[in-house]
Amino acid sequence: MSMKITIATRESRLALWQAEHVKALLEQRGHAVTLLGMTTRGDQILDRTLSKVGGKGLFVKELETALEEGRADIAVHSLKDVPMELPPGFELACVMAREDPRDAWVSASCATPADLPAGAVIGTSSLRRTVLLRSMLSKMNRSDIRIEPLRGNLDTRLRKLDEGQYAAIVLAAAGLKRLGLGERIRHIFSADDMLPAAGQGALGIEVRSGRADLLAALAPLADRATWLAVAAERAVSRAMGGSCSMPLAAHATLDGARLQLDAAWGDPEGAPRLVTASGQADVAEGADAEALGQRVAAELRAGGAH
Repeated sequence: MSMKITIATRESRLALWQAEHVKALLEQRGHAVTLLGMTTRGDQILDRTLSKVGGKGLFVKELETALEEGRADIAVHSLKDVPMELPPGFELACVMAREDPRDAWVSASCATPADLPAGAVIGTSSLRRTVLLRSMLSKMNRSDIRIEPLRGNLDTRLRKLDEGQYAAIVLAAAGLKRLGLGERIRHIFSADDMLPAAGQGALGIEVRSGRADLLAALAPLADRATWLAVAAERAVSRAMGGSCSMPLAAHATLDGARLQLDAAWGDPEGAPRLVTASGQADVAEGADAEALGQRVAAELRAGGAH
């Protein structure tokens, strides 16, 4: 049955691409879809790091308010921006097929971190990327390199790089590829070198609980393999405290029924040492994936992560 569906979305170029992508897929299935563009607190606060002002949930709250007030029916999110615990009355209705989950190295002058000049500055807004970069640079004996905060939407971050404020920046490969900016990528980090964030590269669609009509409309957009993988990844983060601003990486891949999950944690203020953990399990449903995530989180804690 066709429906009228309003999508709440942030107004950054990447967020609008994501919303338009979902809109097109729903329209192909006969639904009438409109967009409700919004500016969130996360978009407005650019002079402080997210970890100091409330985490990535700042990108979600205004969209949830639109759902609660009935001004919108669904909200499209980059899943890595979605808090691990949704507020009462909301649910994740759909996880779509994942784009490239890896991190991208973007620089005008340095093909890889090994090419950085003395005293260079790397920009990133992520505590996860910070601890992974610190570990990487420590192994290279590059204590001269500084890692500085980088806020703003994707276009703003690229502009700051082009202005010379940073020698290089690290961004999600998925966002660059979705906006046709793949040529800006100088190097893509393997998961072994820089483990992705929970949910990175995946789109999640949030709805008010009890909307069986929307769940049915969104079901064809869901990707089972991605949903199982991110269920395990998000379970690690949830078990570690649930903060989107935690210096934590978690990445899972599904091969047949076998789910492989790897995680890493670092202390941004302490030694540049990572605590790592991994596990495998046969999974048939989300609860199996979440159980694997909880086991890997317990291994992280046993190794000293907190």
